[in-house]
Amino acid sequence: MTFSDIFKSNFLANVAAVSMFDMVLALVLAFGLGVFIYLIYKKTYAGVMYSSSFGVTLVALTMITTLVILAVTSNVVLSLGMVGALSIVRFRTAIKEPLDIAFLFWSIAAGIVLAAGMIPLAVFGSILIGLIILFFANRKEHTNPYIIVLDCSDHDSEEKAMAFLKEKTVKCVVKSKTARKGSVELNLEVRLKDDNTDFVNKLSELEGVGSAVLVSYNGDYMG
Repeated sequence: MTFSDIFKSNFLANVAAVSMFDMVLALVLAFGLGVFIYLIYKKTYAGVMYSSSFGVTLVALTMITTLVILAVTSNVVLSLGMVGALSIVRFRTAIKEPLDIAFLFWSIAAGIVLAAGMIPLAVFGSILIGLIILFFANRKEHTNPYIIVLDCSDHDSEEKAMAFLKEKTVKCVVKSKTARKGSVELNLEVRLKDDNTDFVNKLSELEGVGSAVLVSYNGDYMG
């Protein structure tokens, strides 16, 4: 085969470039790994709003990547055209959770490795990645963080409220403080000793305390 023969386009030759058995096996395995990735994503998701469509996207992305790589590896001309076509594609969907990026790359990598014929690497590599994500994603803090929004009338009531919170909580840290004439607003991060939140009722009844709001805090934080 000469260099010019590589770039000759023969439609009938391309039809049989990938055998039916290879296509079926690769796509079935891609579907299986895609479902596995989807289940790991569903198990470890810790965001606010779960998106089932993103989970389906992971399955589809694994199969689509396998399909594309199978075509690319069978034809040099098609691989060059694919690089040019994909280089102009732009995705505008915002990724809200940082871990979602890892799942997207995982799906693409699994599809590429499967289409390259490295089935053991794709299967065992995906299992290992899934176990690692499960291990780290399921590690929870012993005490969940909360945010308390406190409205005090003056400095004395602020001191009483802070002393009360330090007595009733494991940790109490001021995150922000807004002082106005006749009013002091505090945002505090607290760690509760137990699941009992009745202390907020007593906190709001302290002299000089206008209101006390307890909010669950699910954001990233340093322990």
